[in-house]
Amino acid sequence: MSDANGKAEGSRTIRVDYLARVEGEGSLHLGIRDGAVEDVRLAIFEPPRFFEALLRGRGFGEAPDITSRICGICPVAYMMSAVHAMENAAGVSIAGPIRDLRRLLYCGEWIESHVLHVAMLHAPDFLGYPDAIAMARDHGEHVRRALGLKKAGNDIVRLLGGREIHPINVRVGGFYKVPTRRELSTLTEPLLRARDAARALVDRVAAFPFPEYEQDYEFVALRHPDEYPFNEGRVVSSRGIDIDVADYDSVFEEFQVPHSTALHARIRGRGSYLVGPLARYALNSDLLSPAARDAAAAVGLGPVCRNPYRSILVRAVEVLHACDEALRLIAAYTPPDAPFVAVPVQDAVGLAATEAPRGLLYHRYRIDASGSILDARIIPPTSQNQGAIEEDLRRVATACLDMPDDALQGRCEQTIRNHDPCISCAAHFLKLTVERT
Repeated sequence: MSDANGKAEGSRTIRVDYLARVEGEGSLHLGIRDGAVEDVRLAIFEPPRFFEALLRGRGFGEAPDITSRICGICPVAYMMSAVHAMENAAGVSIAGPIRDLRRLLYCGEWIESHVLHVAMLHAPDFLGYPDAIAMARDHGEHVRRALGLKKAGNDIVRLLGGREIHPINVRVGGFYKVPTRRELSTLTEPLLRARDAARALVDRVAAFPFPEYEQDYEFVALRHPDEYPFNEGRVVSSRGIDIDVADYDSVFEEFQVPHSTALHARIRGRGSYLVGPLARYALNSDLLSPAARDAAAAVGLGPVCRNPYRSILVRAVEVLHACDEALRLIAAYTPPDAPFVAVPVQDAVGLAATEAPRGLLYHRYRIDASGSILDARIIPPTSQNQGAIEEDLRRVATACLDMPDDALQGRCEQTIRNHDPCISCAAHFLKLTVERT
């Protein structure tokens, strides 16, 4: 049986050809038949960017600058993951002020990336606006305060990295130049104001109307014994995974699906999992700054949050933590004797995992004795989250089938934006098959 439009009776199709307010190019296809969601596809059609292939044959010291170009929002995570992997290959561990400056750089990136998502990309979903520009007409003060808060993150990245986008002052072994105490202290006053703005942001976001929905994710994140994780730790999960980063490939695997130019990832023998703020928070909330823990408790966040729509609230809490951590690092700073330590070249495999704002980011490199990169593998957080996002979409759409198409489409787009996907980051694999006859 077909209706007047030629569709099978009882069938609906929700199609979003170009997802808005996400990084990169993707689309959504939702097929519904006889009152049931039959087909869900988060289709990533952005062309592959071949970064792993570009790295082959390049010197190991070039990897940080090349990989930082993968993303304009989280370049620090890419370049620092490459730095840690190269140092891992050489058997070098960096401590002291250089390590602290690296954490400070991460604070800057988390602040600018999280505030962009919370205030400009995701808030319009909860307040009923199509975008941040329309929202600013009625909530101008909210937008101005968010821009001021984001600027505090930009200032950190510019001072330590040389510029806000695609920093140029990071190298294997440390930095090309480190700041003086006086230079670093110029960040203190703006960060104190940013901390107040971050606390207010937590309260404001907590008042948003959150759809009632929870999902029993397997959370995966780094876990460090003493610190909320940025750039070091073991890979742990909410269902018992607790491994060194060196064992990542024995537990996780990538695979290809027909509708995405980005590889999906899964836990071997188990399936999808979730990385990102919800996972970090669930596995590390005891390591947040006291002010961030208090703010989370005051707005009703327990130690674990399984409602993906409230991920915007967890991000706001992480912004407050990043402000606190930045202020702590600046107060304790003593410049190192040298801006970097020498990292010897050797034939080896190096790997590292760090926490990008969107979640766990894994790098693995094989290097020869001359320092040339023979092979590179990068697994971004968005690739790892695609399976969980599609499962969210299926469950949310099933629960909201009574909604009109426009409302259902909006809820599905909001569901994707819960995870702040960076499609451009994810789409850079290369699979080449040659058939000879």
